[in-house]
Amino acid sequence: MRRIILCSILILLLGCLVQNLYAVGETIYEIKVIGAVNIDPELVTSALSFRVGDTLDPEAVAKSIRNLYRMGIFSDIQVESEPYRTGVTILIKIQENPIVSSIEYIGFKAVKQERIDELVNVKVGSYWSEGVKNQLLNKLKNEYATKGFSNAEIQIFESRLPNNKIGLKVQVNEGKKVSIKQITFVGNSYFEDKTLQKKMKTKPASFLRSGHFEQEKFDADLQALTAFYKKNGFIDVVIGPYEIQPLGEKYIEIVINVYEGTKYNFGGITIEGNDFFSSEELQDIFTMKIGEPFDQEFFDNEIRKIYTKYFDEGFIYVSIIPNYVKEGDQLIVNLKINENNRARIHQIHITGNRKTKEKVIRRQLEVSPGDYFRQTQVMRSQQNIYNLGFFEQDIRLDYTPINKDGDIDLQLDVIDRASGTANGGVGYNSQDKFVGQLSVSQNNLFGNNWSTSLTWEFGGNTQNFEFAFTNPNLLDTDILLGSNLYYTKKTWSSFYYEIYTRGAGIRVGQTIPWIDKTRAVAGYSLYSKKYRITNMNAIMADSTANANLIELSKLNWRYTSVFSLTLSRDTRDNVFFPTKGSQFTLYSEVAGGMFGGDFDYFKEIAQVNWYMDTWEKLILRTKWRFCYVTPYGRSKDAPPDEKFYLGGTGADGIRGFPDSSIGPAGGGTRAIIFSTELGYPLGTDQIIAVAFFDAGNSYNKMRDFNFLNFKKGTGLGIRIRSPFGLIGFDYAYNINDGGWEPHLQFGTTF
Repeated sequence: MRRIILCSILILLLGCLVQNLYAVGETIYEIKVIGAVNIDPELVTSALSFRVGDTLDPEAVAKSIRNLYRMGIFSDIQVESEPYRTGVTILIKIQENPIVSSIEYIGFKAVKQERIDELVNVKVGSYWSEGVKNQLLNKLKNEYATKGFSNAEIQIFESRLPNNKIGLKVQVNEGKKVSIKQITFVGNSYFEDKTLQKKMKTKPASFLRSGHFEQEKFDADLQALTAFYKKNGFIDVVIGPYEIQPLGEKYIEIVINVYEGTKYNFGGITIEGNDFFSSEELQDIFTMKIGEPFDQEFFDNEIRKIYTKYFDEGFIYVSIIPNYVKEGDQLIVNLKINENNRARIHQIHITGNRKTKEKVIRRQLEVSPGDYFRQTQVMRSQQNIYNLGFFEQDIRLDYTPINKDGDIDLQLDVIDRASGTANGGVGYNSQDKFVGQLSVSQNNLFGNNWSTSLTWEFGGNTQNFEFAFTNPNLLDTDILLGSNLYYTKKTWSSFYYEIYTRGAGIRVGQTIPWIDKTRAVAGYSLYSKKYRITNMNAIMADSTANANLIELSKLNWRYTSVFSLTLSRDTRDNVFFPTKGSQFTLYSEVAGGMFGGDFDYFKEIAQVNWYMDTWEKLILRTKWRFCYVTPYGRSKDAPPDEKFYLGGTGADGIRGFPDSSIGPAGGGTRAIIFSTELGYPLGTDQIIAVAFFDAGNSYNKMRDFNFLNFKKGTGLGIRIRSPFGLIGFDYAYNINDGGWEPHLQFGTTF
């Protein structure tokens, strides 16, 4: 049908342009629409590529006719010209498709009206054509086939009405639901019937299976059988034709003809036409060994690797044609490569960014005008832009050749998403019980990629206020500048004290150009602390309690002056739900000493996360975290709140244990944490189910370290990416002591 329509358009165009050749170049004085019944003539003229006052151009006329046909409203369009005064009048003669005035479905029982409304785009007021009719029939027939009514007969009766309208009656004779009794193969000798049947999703009826015939599923099965044979060396295989034979009124038998052909083994490969890469470089890509059965699927994947190799060097017009030479049961492949021209990027156009400034997007690009097109860099650029969090995932990138040398313009289309949030939430953990959060944040302030936030966290044992600001590109450079102000109150009920903290910090960072995806950040913080014992009798009676707390509680506000340095490298493919890559962080902190303050200590934290796509959509994540703190100078012990308390969720979390329940009383000065998770997306990457295992412990001396003494927890969880941020819920089992512990998280990443 499409071919007929295109031919008709071409004939109309040629007829129009030839007949009116004398008018070409004349000024258009007037445009008239003739034949409009239900459509506003202004809608027709608005779709034209020419206007009154323009010079009559055949290309503009041809484009206008194409635009009008794409609307799906017209069955016939003719364009004519008439001389008028000093120019011409353009006559747009149209014939409208009829409008559906009513539609009635008769005999539909297996397919409910609600399902029909989902499938069918034909509504009262829709335009009716043969193409729409065929589409309606195909959708309804396919739907019945999926429900086991493969013999359903559907008819459409049309009633012509005044004013170019039409009434429709869609009638079905459902017939009886049929099931597959058996599937038989004819012509197969290398593989038995049962082997082939295992490769099919279409199955005969059984006690636990209906065995209904579904055409779409069966067609996919035929393709799967073909791929299976070709994977085992039968490259000439032909699956089909097939017959559906009735066995009474309820059952059918499917007979599938198979032509296996010869089983070929791989006999080697030759390459010609390559200049940029040597034959040795390209042959190294192929790992199929001579003498092995020729695997078509595997071989096609190797060909795609060659395409990728060429694309990464700018050869986007390369063609690779395999020619198969059969010598007995040996298959020798000759690759004919036509490299064509190497494409350079001329310009990069960015559209769709109504809020975000273009310079913010361009900073994420790993390609520039004048560079050769490199597919890997372009794909990384797309991911970098998405990782900003300002745009929808559908970031479109296309290229347009601009000259005979094959140079291109890149076109990048983005769709804005909300970058500011004002939200609140309530959660639960074993330490604080019910906790809440209220926050206002803007991650793309003024479209400059500046982030600012105001947060209040509250709960039974926690009060936290914080204001933060970050500019990752100070003065349009790659220098990061950030600052924060905060006030916290934290009650450590298990250790009989609470601590108040107020302070501010500033940090400056810069990417390291010689190490990909790596940034160094230096920071300085000045804050004051006050400790208060909540149960003096308990702390005096508990021999394991931190005796230093009593001395600290006698003092008023004590100041801490801290210099920090963070080295981080992030190669994750997606900051929200990573599937591959890694994340490494090395954090060093020096308090006191030459920087002043009342506490002197060193603190070191190293963490590495690995992400790997393992099987199907199953994602493996592993984490190692190493922590160390020690006093020096005037201090005999590190502050208790700077030590490590393991358990629960968060950076030092071990699920299956209450928060801060693992380690020596008063906190440990050393800690090791290991975690592994298997994640699987449920439908989309917006919801992920996880299975996890956590282990670790905290110590005061390295001689106390022992893998056998690790605290361990395991369980299941779910991650949901919501408009309010990432929400995680885990239900974990304590392997050491027994018992289950729920964990609710906000803002964590898998």
